Amino acid sequence: MKSRHLFMLSLGGVIGTGLFMGAGYTINEAGPGGAVVAYLISGLLMYMVMACLGELSVVMPVSGSFQSHARKFVGPGTGFMVGWLYWMSWVTTVGLEFTAAGILMQRWFPDVSVWVWSAVFVVLLFLLNALTTRGFAESEYWFAGIKVFAVILFIIIGGAAMFGITSLQDRATPFFSNFTDFGLFPTGFSSVLVVMMTVVYAFQGSEIMGVAAGETENPGRNIPRAIRNIVFRVLIFYVLAIIVVSAIIPYSDAGLLESPFVTVFDMVGIPYAADIMNFVILTAILSVGNTGLYASTRLLWALSKDKMAPAVFGKLSSRGVPMYALLVTLAFSLISLLTSVVAAETVFVVLLSVSGLGGTMTWLVIALTQYKFRKQYLREGNELKDLKFKVPFFPYLPILCILLCIAIFVFTAIDPTQRTSLYYGFGFIALCYLFYYFKFGKKKADSPVLAAPLPIETAEKLVP
Repeated sequence: MKSRHLFMLSLGGVIGTGLFMGAGYTINEAGPGGAVVAYLISGLLMYMVMACLGELSVVMPVSGSFQSHARKFVGPGTGFMVGWLYWMSWVTTVGLEFTAAGILMQRWFPDVSVWVWSAVFVVLLFLLNALTTRGFAESEYWFAGIKVFAVILFIIIGGAAMFGITSLQDRATPFFSNFTDFGLFPTGFSSVLVVMMTVVYAFQGSEIMGVAAGETENPGRNIPRAIRNIVFRVLIFYVLAIIVVSAIIPYSDAGLLESPFVTVFDMVGIPYAADIMNFVILTAILSVGNTGLYASTRLLWALSKDKMAPAVFGKLSSRGVPMYALLVTLAFSLISLLTSVVAAETVFVVLLSVSGLGGTMTWLVIALTQYKFRKQYLREGNELKDLKFKVPFFPYLPILCILLCIAIFVFTAIDPTQRTSLYYGFGFIALCYLFYYFKFGKKKADSPVLAAPLPIETAEKLVP
């Protein structure tokens, strides 16, 4: 992958239905000021995770990075756990995206069954991932580009409507009246904690950059560049979009709307606003499915190379694609799709719980791994100047990142509607550790020797 692919892959991973559909819920629950604060805190957490992952990925650019990194520096059991947890999280998500895409297509083709469109998208995403890594990267580049263009267009048009440059049908120019009339925190500051869980989940997907590191051109240059660009641009897109929505739509109405983006376009008088946003959301869903299929396939490949999954999943096709890992990943995604219909209140609930927990636990493990890596790196007599990308404010930044991830679990436990997801999610984590213990015993991962200086061209040897 080239620099533009890596940048769009990370950007596309965090701009999706969480923004297009979830922004209204966030504003409704926390008010305009609360929504902005929640996105800023979550953006800070995302930056910390990206910085930790960036340091690790530049030194050890390998597909399935954080799983292999955790195995080396935290422990083989943790590497096993986070690899399978992240894989299960994504295959469940990919299965959901196939159904969601089929439902969206019914707006234009109401007589065609949802399952027909789901099958079409299954074939499409399989082909995009089966051809070459470059084919996946190029398709994701354009998927993400459409989403980014839609957000920029929305901010420009909505901003113009806020200040009276463009009229809002029969409504007066709002300026910042919704902020002053109702207050920045009309539902109380504590509501920020409630929406934090939803907002953090919207940002998850940025860690895909680490999964793709092993297939990136010149990772020592492109990964730091992607990190610097992605975090601040995502925050600008999210925060400006939230401000525009909050200014035009009162917070009490925002959560009741299908999509605040559709409503704003309708108010401005954009023709076919609902169809335009339906297409953008469809693109976002396919982008998530495409990225998820890629990430989970590479994680299964990495688990196989680390002897934590059957060896057959480590075989590559003539095009350099782990085809068996791709086929099994797609098969499990279809099983997830099936359980959403035939076992929605049992198996599917468990899968959703594991999926929801997977992203935050992965972030926590990434921060812990970077902390352990840096300690070992310095303990072996290496110098910081030899690292091409360094986490700032070490060790405070990874420690704060770990504490914020733990806080998210605490907030989830406080909310009775989401508490059960922790039981299933942590239950799956416990099963992973137990399975690893009984299957592989107490054997340790080989400790890599980090002799300074560490040339990037030889770094991949650290992780087989």
